[in-house]
Amino acid sequence: MKIKTFTFNPFTQNTYVLSDESGECVIIDPGCYDSEEEQELENYISAEKLKPVHLLNTHCHVDHVFGNYFAAQKWNLGLEINKEELPVLRAFPKVCELYGLKGNVQPEPEKFLDEGQTVKFGNTTLEIFFTPGHSPGSICFYSEKDKTIISGDVLFQNSIGRSDLPGGDPETLLNSIRKKLFVLPDEVNVFSGHGPSTTIGWEKRNNPFAGENS
Repeated sequence: MKIKTFTFNPFTQNTYVLSDESGECVIIDPGCYDSEEEQELENYISAEKLKPVHLLNTHCHVDHVFGNYFAAQKWNLGLEINKEELPVLRAFPKVCELYGLKGNVQPEPEKFLDEGQTVKFGNTTLEIFFTPGHSPGSICFYSEKDKTIISGDVLFQNSIGRSDLPGGDPETLLNSIRKKLFVLPDEVNVFSGHGPSTTIGWEKRNNPFAGENS
């Protein structure tokens, strides 16, 4: 599996395109805020001759969904989220107004994703983990074969997601990290919603908020 990372919008959010040898791909958390960032995403997918087959959100805070409308329209994709994120998604216009940001109308979800389900593209299968705490319906996407997890804003390099936004809860967040993510093999690579990638083993040993010595 190939992972392409884009850093978009004023919140320096990580957008991911996952693809494999089949040529199919998924777009996770398209945060492209303006036409230049939309073009960057489009150019990559076109240059790599990829076929997007899923539009996925780890959660629906504004910085992770700015590009939902663009991606849905451009590649005729239905949005897929956890059902607990629906109020967060629908709050998008008000939150944009609060921050003084512009934003297109969000597409309504076509499918709700929950733990125990999988997302498939090409020869790749992503398992879904339900990991609330940063937001009420945060989910992570895990490829056991590729030893990779897309963690959204649940777990970062040497940090964790904030839990003081509506629907967040610090105890729930730590429980998600320790019981869903830290049980994975140490060598699993973690691709977060912001900042550089890390590994499960590093975070278990060193994360000052959720690790062994926290």
